[in-house]
Amino acid sequence: MPRGVTADGPLLRKGQAMKKSRFGILTKTLIAFSAALVVLTISLTTATMTPITEGFEAGGKTAYAAGNVALGTGSWFMDDALTGNLSTDRKTGAFSARIRNTGLMHMNFNKTGAGTVSIQHAVFGTDGSSTWQLWTSTNSGSTWTQVGSTVTTSSTSLQTATFTVNNSNAIRFEIRKVSGGANRINIDNVQVGDFSSPTPTPTPPITSEHLTMGNPSNAVTSITEPNNYLMEKPQYSMSYSRDNGGPNWVSWHLDSSWLGSTPRQDDFRADTTLPAGWYQVQATDFSGSGFDRGHMCPSADRTITVAANSATFLMTNMIPQLPANNQGVWANLESYSRSLVSQGNELYIISGGQGLQFFIANGHVAVPAQTWKVIIVLPNGSNDVSRVTTATRTIAVVIPNSGTINSDWRTYRVSVDQVEAITGFDFFSNVSSGIQAVIEGRVDNQ
Repeated sequence: MPRGVTADGPLLRKGQAMKKSRFGILTKTLIAFSAALVVLTISLTTATMTPITEGFEAGGKTAYAAGNVALGTGSWFMDDALTGNLSTDRKTGAFSARIRNTGLMHMNFNKTGAGTVSIQHAVFGTDGSSTWQLWTSTNSGSTWTQVGSTVTTSSTSLQTATFTVNNSNAIRFEIRKVSGGANRINIDNVQVGDFSSPTPTPTPPITSEHLTMGNPSNAVTSITEPNNYLMEKPQYSMSYSRDNGGPNWVSWHLDSSWLGSTPRQDDFRADTTLPAGWYQVQATDFSGSGFDRGHMCPSADRTITVAANSATFLMTNMIPQLPANNQGVWANLESYSRSLVSQGNELYIISGGQGLQFFIANGHVAVPAQTWKVIIVLPNGSNDVSRVTTATRTIAVVIPNSGTINSDWRTYRVSVDQVEAITGFDFFSNVSSGIQAVIEGRVDNQ
């Protein structure tokens, strides 16, 4: 140290007078001590909630003797450790921590929750290897618990050790050198990430009975897919298109358990379960257009209870159909389907519209050029997918949405493959591909 200089600044030269009274000096000393005590108290008790990175760039501890040092993240305690800035200190900036013997350093403050901790480490100068450990305390330093495995430091370049903590409590960290004797190690860039709740293992969803045979467009209940938005109701499932104001497809299971004596409710209404901000097609939106509010899942397929029948009158279950389509050929196929149920069968039915003529309802509802329907027919039973064979009957139709069409649905029979070709959907995808190839490739002739 140069002559005439202390660690705190230059000495008074001989002959210089002290102008201040002892009382004044004492007063200032007490004020400074009180302020320091307040700062220290805050630093020892305040918990930070943000990620922290300590690079030791504040320096400030030049001796190995035990003591606290104010660093960028807060107050740290160092014993047999210091902040080093020699050329032989391994560091990314001007300083890093240096620990010898069985020294340690720890935070005097808490962080609220911690996720992953990463620490860079290397040997000092040409020293030999050492080992060290990371410890945590969740009671402000009263007791400590080791995290992860003991780390060996042997490289002269900084290496990164990573620890998974995942603790939501107020927590502080301590680094302990546990072997290597007088060999020194450098510690730099201690990073403590925030705690994040582990993502729970999702419970596999219970597949709706109406999607037993598959989800034709892989629709999902996410507003990021506004034109393939999955809506699942107890009575049917559908893929909804926000921009077209109607279903891409509606799928439902029909067996005797859905049929009863409940009268038609005729309570057409908007579906208020659509995502916020989406237009809700109103019961009156088809008025004056010349088009019927055409059910996809028919009212007469849901007569077991008032609630079941009422659900079919939600406008999300409707597409605009001309009366010749809706009240003629379409209704006839619906009636035929229910007659198959009365003969001891159960059906899986999917229907929708294809092609665009124009929009009605002030641009909110698309009018399709055609309506289509695919049906798979099984005798009553269980484990329905496994009971589908190459002999299983399928019915598929594509019907013009026109005012001059035949009322006999058999006129419009096609193969399931043909409906897939015009819609882009994959029907009965839960059935094995070999069986699909057979039953979807033929046209019904019964």
